[in-house]
Amino acid sequence: MFSSVFMLLVSTVLFGMSAATLWWMLHAWRTPEILEGTRFVPSDGAHSLSFSLLVPARHEQGVLRHTIGRLLESEYPDYEVLVIVGHDDPETAEVAARLAGEHPDRVRVVTDTHQVKNKPKALNSALPHCRGRVVGVFDAEDHVHPDLLSHVDHAFRGDADVVQGGVQLINFHSSWYSLRNCLEYFFWFRSRLHLHASHGFIPLGGNTVFVRTEVLRRAGGWDEQCLAEDCDLGVRLSSQGAKVVVAYDSAMVTREETPDTLYGLLRQRTRWNQGFLQVYRKKDWKQLSTVRQRLLARWTLSTPFLQAFSGVVIPLDVALALFGHLRVSVALVSFLPVVPTLATFAFEAVALHDFGLQYGLRVRPWHYVKLIAGGPFYQVVLAAAALRAVWREGRGQRGWELTRHVGAHLTDAA
Repeated sequence: MFSSVFMLLVSTVLFGMSAATLWWMLHAWRTPEILEGTRFVPSDGAHSLSFSLLVPARHEQGVLRHTIGRLLESEYPDYEVLVIVGHDDPETAEVAARLAGEHPDRVRVVTDTHQVKNKPKALNSALPHCRGRVVGVFDAEDHVHPDLLSHVDHAFRGDADVVQGGVQLINFHSSWYSLRNCLEYFFWFRSRLHLHASHGFIPLGGNTVFVRTEVLRRAGGWDEQCLAEDCDLGVRLSSQGAKVVVAYDSAMVTREETPDTLYGLLRQRTRWNQGFLQVYRKKDWKQLSTVRQRLLARWTLSTPFLQAFSGVVIPLDVALALFGHLRVSVALVSFLPVVPTLATFAFEAVALHDFGLQYGLRVRPWHYVKLIAGGPFYQVVLAAAALRAVWREGRGQRGWELTRHVGAHLTDAA
């Protein structure tokens, strides 16, 4: 009796989680009007803002020059680049100083003197030095489109406080998990963030995000103790009623690379999940004005708990269904979550085709095989990262685990 009740309860919860996730990931494709509204409005060429572009760089001497070079290709008339380096990172500091010497009118170097380093501390170190009316954040390995600032300027017209641009992992051919990692970003920035913006609650992305300087300073900058400072800033600004515009255009996205090892992916996801748990516990989301917003916030920020729960109960669910002495009706219900899972695989295959078309990448038949075959293993990695995040947060382990970058997104896709 207990096994039957357990199976029915778990299967219903997993079905609801899978169905909701699928519905939200397809938000941008529900109607042609929604899809068209996710793109940048074409720029009219007028320039009304000034930008301070922050690039925190820690042990990024191998990729920093390329990123700054791409930012300097912009023809936008009024912007500055602030490269933030640690006082204990002489290799990156040397590259940054050389760039500042070559482009003194555009590039400045800010030194982060915190003894314990992390990204939000680096960003806060640069905030007092920003001269622009809008602060933009990029990562040290970013491949940025030179026309992006003009489109962001246009997106700020009206009463927008924040503009979130698109970010896309590109090197889908590097490994079996890179393929799924790239599609995750495709669904998140192409679709899911637009849903959040439409509901007035959004966990911002870590880069290609632009905030009016006065709004950012009034909010106190970034939370230096949070492992997901981008999410935290988005939640705080949403709770204060800030208007966020999200735009994804394949021609304008910032291109990035996937973690170069599976362990690197696990550590990165652990940090993000733990950051979400921290934001959830801070409870700023409870200041959102509507019940619908608060429910969406509670669900989104508790995702690590849900993934950890799935990682524990799914193996038990499958084992009971296959080997437990259950009634046929109960055993059939236990496979109910398979329905949205199979539908998700189908939509992912379509999305992979669209991804290849939009970015001019050749998607071969075996990529679809890798996509489907790697799905269960990728979910195991995500569940392990969620479990690790819950464990670390429970033990108070909040050290910043840096993701290594090797420039895999700067080569032509195979």
